[in-house]
Amino acid sequence: MTYPPAHRLPLVESLHGHEVADPYRWLEDPADPATAAWLAAQDELWQARAAAMPGRDAALALLHELAADEVSAPMWRGEHRFELRRAAGQEHAVLYRDGVALIDPNVLDPTGATVLDAWQPDLEGRQVAFQLSRGGDERSVLYVADTESGQVVDGPVQGCRYSPVAWLPGGRAFYYVRGRQVWLRRLGGTEIRITDEEAGYGLSLGEDGRWLVVSASSEGRQDVRVVDLWGSRTLAVQEGGTERTAAAVGRDGRLYVLTERDAPFGRLCVADPARPDQWSELVGEREGAVLAGFALLERELLVTRLRDGVAELSVHDLGTGELVRHLPLPGAGSIGAVSTRGREAWFTYTDHVTPVTLLHYEEGSLAGPQGAAAREVVTERLEYPSADGTRVPLLVLSRRGDSGPRPAILYGYGGFGVPLTPAYSSYILAWVAAGGVFALAGVRGGGERGSAWHQAGRRELKHNSVADFVAAAEALVAGGWTTPDRLGACGESNGGLLVGAAITRRPELFAAAVCSSAVLDLVRYERFGMGAAWREEYGTADDPVELGWLLGLSPYHRVRQGVAYPATLLTVAEGDTRVDPLHGRKMCAALQHASAGPGPVLLRREWETGHAGGAASRGAGLAADLLAFLATHTGLDLTSPLVVSGGLASGAGRSG
Repeated sequence: MTYPPAHRLPLVESLHGHEVADPYRWLEDPADPATAAWLAAQDELWQARAAAMPGRDAALALLHELAADEVSAPMWRGEHRFELRRAAGQEHAVLYRDGVALIDPNVLDPTGATVLDAWQPDLEGRQVAFQLSRGGDERSVLYVADTESGQVVDGPVQGCRYSPVAWLPGGRAFYYVRGRQVWLRRLGGTEIRITDEEAGYGLSLGEDGRWLVVSASSEGRQDVRVVDLWGSRTLAVQEGGTERTAAAVGRDGRLYVLTERDAPFGRLCVADPARPDQWSELVGEREGAVLAGFALLERELLVTRLRDGVAELSVHDLGTGELVRHLPLPGAGSIGAVSTRGREAWFTYTDHVTPVTLLHYEEGSLAGPQGAAAREVVTERLEYPSADGTRVPLLVLSRRGDSGPRPAILYGYGGFGVPLTPAYSSYILAWVAAGGVFALAGVRGGGERGSAWHQAGRRELKHNSVADFVAAAEALVAGGWTTPDRLGACGESNGGLLVGAAITRRPELFAAAVCSSAVLDLVRYERFGMGAAWREEYGTADDPVELGWLLGLSPYHRVRQGVAYPATLLTVAEGDTRVDPLHGRKMCAALQHASAGPGPVLLRREWETGHAGGAASRGAGLAADLLAFLATHTGLDLTSPLVVSGGLASGAGRSG
């Protein structure tokens, strides 16, 4: 097909002995008239091709049918109950206090462009600090509202991207993070800067207001300190460690330390806040199950673990840490943060076919809706060997009764130690409902199997993530699930990098690929968006050795003329301040110039949205386009009749 013309610069730079071509650097500047003209032509091309894709309208209708209500676990402050709720069809979740809407982004901005990024009530529940951003830029603005009247009593405070907030008792002041620094703010605007160095900070404060725990992450190292606000002294929990460690002071006055030090799957320790470096182990490591979190009741301790991304929940004696019982969950799924009050606990549960439901635990009994599982979906937990023999977890979803090779989507992430965990997805269910296979590979670089799994897929070992993803594609073919001409690859953000690297390494394995908000130029990624913060994950082009790693992986630099690449859709959000849309632009131009494959290379752009947290209708529109594109090029018929009211969708729909 004929693509919009894109001139190629004869730009070749000598970097640490490497000759690095960058013919589309001009596309980095969206204000350049040549870039604007090229983008306008790409928009026309996408709209024309999208309109001709069969099943686009059917996919959107099914996504709406499968949409489900969402709810968070309640947070108790004083006698007040705070929670988020979003009804199916609502653009954004609403923050409620005692059942009354308190912060409603849908009312604040009927266009859907404003997002409630974060919120934190004070200890008495009389005020709430909340953060809003607009257009997807995630550059949150912080306000404080009175929870009785709903009136704003402080703010705006600019530059608070998902800032943690730690309120002092009485609600007259709070600690927060702005500009990668910790600040103490008194209501009305008086501020004191607490830290000297820029870092990624976490904050928590004990209920008595004495012990402030501050964690600081920078350049792959982590410091955790306890600040005695009554005694004006700072004490070290961990200095310069490379292991992940988090700490908080419980309502019983003990310091709880969740750490991977000497325990790659994590353990829970306790200490006196006045002597925070003198830990004693409370709950030990469990091989193969990553310790993900804990919550305190009056006499018991709840511990959550992840085994290959699937949640496990156990009850322990609060004093000794001894195991009391394992709590059975509704299925192989995920649980949200546990909220506690006295002897009670609340948390959400979800899996790939069960919408988010709220569960309640009290003194040995677990109650609440068990989810409405879609009976027509079969979920299989498998393992497959990667190129070096490493066994990698694979989750495969398909429609009950189907067999033989079918159109399939392979999804992966594999970065930053973040695990792929089961979550309800109308996108996945719509594909499976139409007879497709959906597979999720827990490749190295993620957190499915602890810190060692992450370390084995980062920096100079990042190629392992790609090898694992390629091996997953081979396993799906060898297992009879699909064939290369019916297999699509899909990934977002770091997962988009994974897909881009896979199709430039093994293009013949895939019929189609989708890279959403993807990191694709690894030579210049540090210069844009939040790229500079990812050096510890990928490496830096400023170092001669690390540049070699990056060039060996960078999808943009691995595109070769005359190769039959799969049909590829690159999606970008113009409000994205994490991964700059330039990555998608440059990769699109490179593939359109080089590919000898029969499938198209297309660029889909969206405005007034960003990397995460957009309006529900925009998410559904993007999902429908991705499904239609992948179906078109893998042979799945999204327009075939499906009895939604009596089959898959009715079992997986609204949670009530």
